[in-house]
Amino acid sequence: MTGQPPDDTGERALHDSSDVMPQTFWAFHELYHQAYFEYTFVQLGQQLATDQLVDQTFVFLAVIWSDVTAQENPEAFAWTLHKERVAAELQARGRLAAAMETMAFERAIRADCKPILDSFRAEFRAQVTELEDGMGLYAAMARLPERQFDVMVLQYALGFPTRKTALVMGVCEATVRSTRRAAKRRLAADLGLELGEDTDDEE
Repeated sequence: MTGQPPDDTGERALHDSSDVMPQTFWAFHELYHQAYFEYTFVQLGQQLATDQLVDQTFVFLAVIWSDVTAQENPEAFAWTLHKERVAAELQARGRLAAAMETMAFERAIRADCKPILDSFRAEFRAQVTELEDGMGLYAAMARLPERQFDVMVLQYALGFPTRKTALVMGVCEATVRSTRRAAKRRLAADLGLELGEDTDDEE
């Protein structure tokens, strides 16, 4: 995708279908497009490739919209479909999902993960040199299970509140909170830290 002229086929297809697509699709598009873009950009690190992939996801969702809305959980269905496309693109580039090698990932984590660094310093009863520049924590984040990684990226790297994270992933807020706590426990174990009293907030 890199080095090629912009491919706005997906965007044109969406605009061409604007008169025939139901309002529910456009409401979904408005609600989730930016979140999908931000998450994908963290993974791919290239705006053009991200634009193309996200547009392709929404074009496909438009084509199968009746099937999407027939799902018990359309948000979770769409999120899973988009995640599969991101993983396939990363694989085609010879990288694993959650690869730390993209500058976008590093920038997002470095810029926006101060809350989790502060939280870890408060919660772990130890002087932790690995957390001083954050890279130990960031590398450990990249090794998290998929759902835990998504929660940590959406909440800490992208700054989404619990409710928006739950909406994007198609899960309940309690699931986001429990997943966040599980991720912190796993990160603590991975970094060899002693987890203190659970002070995870209940937004």
